[in-house]
Amino acid sequence: MIKDEIRKRLFELQDIKFKEFSAGIIPEEGGGNDRMIGVRTPDLRKYAKELAKRKDIEDFLSDLPHDYFEEDQLHAFIISGMKDWDSLMEHLERFLPYVNNWATCDQMTPKAFSKHHKDLLPYINRWMASGEEFIVRFGIKQLMDHFLDDDFNIRYPKQVAKIRSDKYYINMMIAWYFATALSKQYDAIIPFIEQKKLDTWTHNKSIQKAIESYRITSEQKEYLRTLKIKK
Repeated sequence: MIKDEIRKRLFELQDIKFKEFSAGIIPEEGGGNDRMIGVRTPDLRKYAKELAKRKDIEDFLSDLPHDYFEEDQLHAFIISGMKDWDSLMEHLERFLPYVNNWATCDQMTPKAFSKHHKDLLPYINRWMASGEEFIVRFGIKQLMDHFLDDDFNIRYPKQVAKIRSDKYYINMMIAWYFATALSKQYDAIIPFIEQKKLDTWTHNKSIQKAIESYRITSEQKEYLRTLKIKK
């Protein structure tokens, strides 16, 4: 079975020291010692490209949930390389409910999205409204990755600013979104910070991440520092 073959290969690629490092930065439900094998990302990406060519890969992709973090990563990388829109979205919608950590969420970056912005927007709206921590995070990230340049519209940051959550990985993505948006659409985004459209933690984290960005000018950073909310 392809599942057994994949697992055997993953353990052959195992790096124990990397496992210990990764287990410390991936949430327990997503990684931890029980779900972590310890395979470096470049090796996983290379292996995913090999697997994507297999005729029996569907047997692996349909076998959900996976037992190991690295199997989730392989799944995400295989999806990311899919070119056919319908097949991509079918596999993505099936897999998203099982994504339970920031690494798999953030590293799943379907290349086909760049050619299907209009088709993508309804999915993003539904993902952001789902209430599920990593599905919401994934939706916000797609707005950040694909709709802050030529296809930017002010209604997108308005949508993100309305999201309220007690989930750390959602709020961190909102902060990442606004910090990136400040670097690309400063004049349109700065009013969200000036008018305190975000909750206090996310507001201050957005400013912190923007100040850390090399794409924000020194003058902009100085002004952003004055907008921090003192607790």
